Parts: sequence; C-alpha cells; structure tokens
Amino acid sequence: MTIRRETPADYEAVYALIQEAFASAEHRDGTEQDLAAALRKGGAFVPELSLVAEEAGRPVGHVLFSKGRVGGETVLVLAPLSVLPEFQRRGVGTALVLEGHRIAAELGYGYSVVLGSETYYPRMGYVPAAQLGIRAPEGIPPANLMAVRLREDAPPLDGLIIYAPEFGV
Repeated sequence: MTIRRETPADYEAVYALIQEAFASAEHRDGTEQDLAAALRKGGAFVPELSLVAEEAGRPVGHVLFSKGRVGGETVLVLAPLSVLPEFQRRGVGTALVLEGHRIAAELGYGYSVVLGSETYYPRMGYVPAAQLGIRAPEGIPPANLMAVRLREDAPPLDGLIIYAPEFGV
C-alpha cells in the first residue's frame, strides 16, 4: 500500500470510495462524499492534507484534513476518513491519519480535531478535546469531539471549535 497526495484526477474515484465506505457505517449522514467535494472548493482546504491510500494502483482509502479555528489559532479538522469495506480493519485508516499528522506537523499545524468514535481515534493519540482546551459546539457530544497535539511547540488552546462553513455546524 502507498499513501500519496490526492490529485484532481482522483476526485471521481474518491467520491465513490467515500460513498461506499460510509454506506454501512453506524454513524453517517449519507453526505460525507459531498462534504469532501465541498471542502476541496472552499478556503479551508489544505491540498497537502488530502491523502489517498492505494493498493495495486486502486484507491482504497482517503483522508481529508481542513482548517478550523479555536480561539485565535488555526487547527485542523479531520473529516472524512474513508476506507473501502474490504480494506477495513487492516490498518489503512490508521496509516492515512498518521501520515496526515506527520505532514501537518511539518507544515506547522499544532492540533487536529475529529468528531468520531471514542474507541477508534484514541489509538492515534486523540483525547477528549476538552483536555486540550477545545469546547464542542452545541449539539455535538463532547465525548465524541477529540483532538491530538501534533507539535510540542503548539500554543495552548482555549475556545470553541469553529468548523469551515462546509460542515454546516
């Protein structure tokens, strides 16, 4: 498996990949593929942090990190993370997220925030966001809002997470 930066030539295949990955997911709203497409067109998009996992030349996983805000600081928001069902539970998602963290830290980002499974994301270093000074918007379960510090020199945070407008939060 290789992980590389997504290119515009991947958009159609990644759209279908996200749709298939979330088709049977326990927590989904059915628009995850549309969110990725909208984020690519918005000001919060970070092209270096839209990554594809390939096996035998076929995209089997994708992760996208976009910009958000906490207080006066820019943070990253991980969403969506998608892996084709037949490749799930094989480390593809973890590899995508950790490669994203590595690149993000190199680019100078201090934190990544995710709204997701409180049993899955801690494997990649995520803790309840409140522990890092990040508050959840109304209606978001605090237990599912998690964050990870990507750089030791990241400033402390204190505030509400503000998502890109494409999230509709």
